[in-house]
Amino acid sequence: MVAENTGNTPSRPLPPSSEKLEWGSDAVAWTLRSLPIDFIALNPGASYRGLHDSLVNVLEDTAPEMLVCLHEEHAVAMAHGYAKVTGRPMAVALHSNVGLMHGSMAIYNAWCDRAPMLILGANGPVDANLRRPWIDWIHTSQDQAALIRPFIKWDNQPASVEAAMESILRAWQATIRQPRGPVYICLDVSLQEKALDKPLSLPDPTRFMPGEPPVPSAKELDTAANMIRKARNPVILAGRVSRSSTDWGKRIELAEKLGATVMTDLKIAAAFPTDHLLHPLPPAFRLDNAAIQLLSGADLIISLDWLDLGGTLYTVWPDGKPSAKIIHASLDDYAMNGWAMNHQRMAPVDLALDGTPESAVDGLLERIESTATIKVQNAHKRPAMPQQTGAFDLLALATTLTSTLNDREVSYLRLPLGWPSATNTFKHPLDYLGYDGGAGIGSGPGMVIGSALGLKGSSRLPVAVLGDGDLMMGANALWTAARYGIPVLIIVANNRGYYNDVAHQEAVAINRNRDVENKWVGQRLDDPAIDLASIARAQGFQAEGPILDERSFKTALEKAITTVENGQPALLDVVVKAGYMSGVVDFNSDSHSDDGN
Repeated sequence: MVAENTGNTPSRPLPPSSEKLEWGSDAVAWTLRSLPIDFIALNPGASYRGLHDSLVNVLEDTAPEMLVCLHEEHAVAMAHGYAKVTGRPMAVALHSNVGLMHGSMAIYNAWCDRAPMLILGANGPVDANLRRPWIDWIHTSQDQAALIRPFIKWDNQPASVEAAMESILRAWQATIRQPRGPVYICLDVSLQEKALDKPLSLPDPTRFMPGEPPVPSAKELDTAANMIRKARNPVILAGRVSRSSTDWGKRIELAEKLGATVMTDLKIAAAFPTDHLLHPLPPAFRLDNAAIQLLSGADLIISLDWLDLGGTLYTVWPDGKPSAKIIHASLDDYAMNGWAMNHQRMAPVDLALDGTPESAVDGLLERIESTATIKVQNAHKRPAMPQQTGAFDLLALATTLTSTLNDREVSYLRLPLGWPSATNTFKHPLDYLGYDGGAGIGSGPGMVIGSALGLKGSSRLPVAVLGDGDLMMGANALWTAARYGIPVLIIVANNRGYYNDVAHQEAVAINRNRDVENKWVGQRLDDPAIDLASIARAQGFQAEGPILDERSFKTALEKAITTVENGQPALLDVVVKAGYMSGVVDFNSDSHSDDGN
């Protein structure tokens, strides 16, 4: 249903034979059909009108099926969310340079999150003599991909139909090869609308698939196994790993063999069962004192592509000299470039295993005998659940939500900054899908709808908790969910302000000995309060709000769950007291990280 699948071409009807392809865009569409691409998200534009015609009249709007979006940023975000669930790329079409500029923030999110997608852009005629006055000139760029080249894996602007077909195959190969990321192909409108004067030699896509990703060498794995045998207090940092249930089970097996404590991160998807004896701390966006204490006592840390390993280690050991030995399994250095700093701080590592986390786990399981006696010795006591404040805040919202959903198979598609994650239990790799990669506010609606699309037809209930600022920057993404019958439950934790920036202003005021009460100036989303439920209903959602108390929320929640289980999208506007749990965010150590809460 949603198992990871990145290579084999599924069985699907091919479009007409090459003799019946009449236009350049027909050949592009044929190549898309030959690949395992189920959907193409788009906001229509004249620069790719030829391709649009071919998708409709050659492919009959199937495989890939068009998903019409109201903004290019949402089209990219949908593909990102879909990849989070399925592990497979979706196609995206962006209109000319202007559409690419609209979509660029979402492309950056996908790049930071290592999400695959095949983006098709378009240019006005490269030949200036073919350009229509005014419009074709402002929609034509000399090097369109330069707008996003620092945060994509590969780009191309083919000059012939045959080159365009090869370009798509190369782009597909690049986007699914690890470490993954978005790729971009710019199609000249003249190429799309060129009449074909002879049959084309159509490629066999099965001969253009990448091989298996590299694995750590036997020597490296032997060294890692020896380091593990000497350890008495190992910790596993389970980071960016696959959504495969099989791989999930292997991580559990490894931790139990080692008796290793495991930590996970709320910025990325579920990687280990959070109710397991060896996972004592709830996943969080940042390290708290309990996490720092746990890591400082480790004599061996095994990083499975942990996000920001360097930042984590320097938080625990500010001098950059960990007392623990560090093993790091990752291919992420291959995505590093000089423009984007998303490779994070350089980590002091004793042994680098160049391979996927999954290949490292497989290799270690083959080499490590059980060390069950260490398991009991290293079990850490779980912290107590946070106390209710008596106010209707994020904690009250979270406890009501989790208790109501307790008997259902839920996928949390997004949780906001400041979320009390101790209220959640993740037991499956699809129980939680992580954050957005680049921390670009406005990504939430499109991304969760894409994830819900990936879950459509499964037994899972897709649930997302978004901030009100995040929702409003991407609110018109909701229409696409209603249009295509994508069931999803969106709960807006509405504190009627940009609270994350309020907290930053409070930190600045304290540091400068200024009036803390002024922290709300320029931050409120109130007077008038935005009618979020009406905005959702206007786009086809079942929606209710503003909801002002816990009892009303529970009643509305049960009704909304029924709506989603019947195949329709629903939204609840829940007004909560502004604030984060103590220790969730350090506003003196982060320059800017918005969530709109």
